Amino acid sequence: MVLTAESRIKEGKEDTNVGPPNIPRHPEVLARWDPAKARRPDIAEAPVFYPSLEEFEDTVAYIEKIRPSAEPYGICRIVPPLKWSPPFRLREKSIWEGIKFPTRVQDVELLQNRGPVKQKQKKKPKARKRKRSSSSKRQPSSVSSPEEEKVFGFNSGPDFTLEEFEKYARRFKESYFEMKEGNAGDTKWSPSMEEIEGEYWRIVEHAAADDDVEVYYGADLENKVLGSGFERGETSGWDLNNLRRLSGSLLSFERGDISGVLVPWVYVGMCFSTFCWHVEDHHLYSINYNHFGEPKVWYGVPGTHATSLEKAMRKHLPELFEETPDLLHGLVTQFSPSILKEEGVPVYRAVQRAGEYVLTFPRAYHAGFNSGFNCAEAVNVATVDWLSHGQNAVELLSDENKKTSVSHDKLLLGAAYEAVRSLSGDEGESGKSLEWRCFCDKNMTLTKAVETRLRMEEARIDALGGGFRLMKMEKYFDSNCERECAKCSYDLHLTASGCSKCSPGEYACTKHANELCSCEGNDRFVLLRHTVDELRSLVRALEGEPEHLKTWASMVREVFSEAQKREPRGFDLNLEFQVDGEFDDTSETRHDEAEDLKTWASKVKEPRDFDLNLEYQVDDEFDNTSDARHDAYMLNFAASVETINLGFLVFRDLWSNKHAIYPKGFKSRVKFYNVKDPMRMSYYISEVVDVGLLGPFFTVTLEEAHQDESFSAGSAQACWEMVLQKVNEEIKKRQERNIHTLESINGLQMFGFLSPSIIQAIEALDPNHRLVEYWNLRKQGGSLEV
Repeated sequence: MVLTAESRIKEGKEDTNVGPPNIPRHPEVLARWDPAKARRPDIAEAPVFYPSLEEFEDTVAYIEKIRPSAEPYGICRIVPPLKWSPPFRLREKSIWEGIKFPTRVQDVELLQNRGPVKQKQKKKPKARKRKRSSSSKRQPSSVSSPEEEKVFGFNSGPDFTLEEFEKYARRFKESYFEMKEGNAGDTKWSPSMEEIEGEYWRIVEHAAADDDVEVYYGADLENKVLGSGFERGETSGWDLNNLRRLSGSLLSFERGDISGVLVPWVYVGMCFSTFCWHVEDHHLYSINYNHFGEPKVWYGVPGTHATSLEKAMRKHLPELFEETPDLLHGLVTQFSPSILKEEGVPVYRAVQRAGEYVLTFPRAYHAGFNSGFNCAEAVNVATVDWLSHGQNAVELLSDENKKTSVSHDKLLLGAAYEAVRSLSGDEGESGKSLEWRCFCDKNMTLTKAVETRLRMEEARIDALGGGFRLMKMEKYFDSNCERECAKCSYDLHLTASGCSKCSPGEYACTKHANELCSCEGNDRFVLLRHTVDELRSLVRALEGEPEHLKTWASMVREVFSEAQKREPRGFDLNLEFQVDGEFDDTSETRHDEAEDLKTWASKVKEPRDFDLNLEYQVDDEFDNTSDARHDAYMLNFAASVETINLGFLVFRDLWSNKHAIYPKGFKSRVKFYNVKDPMRMSYYISEVVDVGLLGPFFTVTLEEAHQDESFSAGSAQACWEMVLQKVNEEIKKRQERNIHTLESINGLQMFGFLSPSIIQAIEALDPNHRLVEYWNLRKQGGSLEV
């Protein structure tokens, strides 16, 4: 058994070197590792892939490439090229030693062998008082009091800093495995991965009556807790923060920041801390990166055998499933791979070391444990081939009256619209255009997914009979709030039924339209985003039939053109394309960011209102008129923008306009007032990153390592306006007399897109003048130079 800190005190074994307040002392293990009873599963290894540097450049394309050979295993391991070694942001001292994160308590011996909560087996009580519990994957902070607890869950443990947790985890492992100095006295012996795995399953499957192995796990840590382990500004698609926005990722059509699905979660583990058997929400892919530390051991079952795993677990754990029918949704139950293998369920192992990725496939059950202290990060992925799995997940969740994490129909239609644009030639013969064509034509993935959804909805509408009016859905029906079936929580992006008489504002899916009410006459209706005939035409368009493709391309092009005029960075899927919720649609934010420099300068207070240090000092030889001095001020800015990375051109909509070209991966450096201390100047890094179908995304980050300030938006202008607003707020708060607020700023200028040298360098990337809109203005004599 494990003797906790409290019980050690009672027995007079208190260690005076107790460490930080409120942090448990490392446990003293009384019952030791028993290698003679090891239970390491005899299962095959999952495949391992070693992408080349060229293959590694396109994350989504590489996933699609390895899918045919990897998906039959459920999981696979991806070892990046040697040159891929992203900095680990959480190692920064201010985070490592200064920020605490919550943990969960896991009793390893109870993960499989436990009785129902209502009939708990008698067990020696813990000395430490239990607190809250949490078992929900998508609600990491949800807890319940002991009075409310009805199912087994993981109780809340102490809060740790990463430094504290590393020390605790190391001491636990050393005590448990009696890791002592080697014969030479200079190296410490440590167990092999095989020995750790064998001991883990001994505890889970056949723990002795007095075994009490308690560990902590920092699981499902949202971005607001520690933040991402990846450095800000990393443009690679293998930075999990960028994955949703990549070309080919269907999650780029979903707005908002769904924690754990669209925004990565961080996991901090110790030896034996466990992630139990589960499938991803909506049967999505998942990708996990082990930033540093000791390996994670994974087990995967292919999606084709998901039902077999569920049957096997129900067979061997009948009492648990009787008490909690949706036990597998709780992520609190581990189960032996050896037993699954005996039941005919294929199980595969992957040992993920630091710097490696593990990819799980749609509806593939997976589980595992940590072999020691480590830190990993994970997020979901959706490629086109996932669509059929996603539709299946929607129907299963509807049967169980559970909400979906994302709108499947929104992703499906978004993919179809983008494919129409590519098939119609709107994007030319680009690589992206050719990619989409691979998913279209008759009986291809995307076409089949749209056709399947059409047939499903057509049958449900027909089954309603003539008692419902068919009406066109308003463009913004679900743009500002989620619309879900009142009966089964089905997403209502494509169709919704309602009654204007008895239940205004309440809606149901077409499966449950007759259950919403029993009114008659013209009160009941079905709202359609697209009529059945329109969806039939969309299928024909995806198959490449010219007339249907022309019709849909015209509609898509018209709405896309309208969206460009309003300067959103993405599609408004409620018009046919989704305006990303991150971007304010007010006139103040969406004004023309290429406003004439003189006009911009005239809105700024006189330079003497500012503390123009060093590079920004206006020389006395300049005319004292405001225009001349503002011009001098801006000329200094133009000269001071330093290019770090020029990037490369993307020949798609939104990556250029008549005012500027936005190279993907562009990075520049400029000095401006520090948002934390406007009495001094600091460097800012401005970047252009790829958000896939949403076009370019602009970020500005304060370069100082100890300050956590970053600003992101859909335009260069909006980014720097956010910086300016923060600076002005700090000035007003401090009531500084020798520095006054700045009324306006030019985002293009601050990025360097109005700097003559930078303009010249970017233009050289397009010698054939493929960016027609931009070059047409230049030919007409338009100039962007200051």
